[in-house]
Amino acid sequence: MLKIEELKFDERGLIPAIVVDTESKQVLTLAYMNAESLCISMEEGSTCFYSRSRRCLWRKGETSGNTQQIVSITADCDCDALVVEVRKAGPACHTGAESCFFNPVYEGEAQPGFRYQDLMDMLQGRRDTPKEGSYTSYLFAKGRDKILKKVGEETTEVIIAAKDDDRANTVYELGDLLYHAMVLMLDMGISLDEIKREMASRHVIDRKVKQEKMR
Repeated sequence: MLKIEELKFDERGLIPAIVVDTESKQVLTLAYMNAESLCISMEEGSTCFYSRSRRCLWRKGETSGNTQQIVSITADCDCDALVVEVRKAGPACHTGAESCFFNPVYEGEAQPGFRYQDLMDMLQGRRDTPKEGSYTSYLFAKGRDKILKKVGEETTEVIIAAKDDDRANTVYELGDLLYHAMVLMLDMGISLDEIKREMASRHVIDRKVKQEKMR
């Protein structure tokens, strides 16, 4: 383990900290720390940065409530930059976006892999800025009753496909069900993080149940 004294802070006493979501591996923000904020971050287990504009320390989430629980802090090969993996509670950006990095500059031929957050962002865009001809915008315009009807229909389609032992069609229908479920989530203001926390809590419960059965 490196000691703080071994890190290379710049002439202002700062070191860049790249904050990454430990689950999705999405880059959330680029912030700066000094020795004091780094110590606070490690002692409290949540991110504390140094604001270059305000020239003071600030704890992430102290006003917004969108905290970041630290999983690990790793220095690069030159010890002059940090990667901070976190479990976030809420958006990382002050704009309300999940990540501060959302302005495309260049897109090469190699396309990124599928991520649920990317789909969620697209659905939110179709809700906030309706697009003519968009099925997603149509669902939001029709309202929750229409969305719930589609969730029910897709659930039935999954059951029928699985009952017929049609694996390919079951996969297809599950995709439709997940899509409509995510539309419902946005309509109700439910985030992916909330679902992740719910599933994580169930994992702990399931593990406890298994332990009880083994006794």
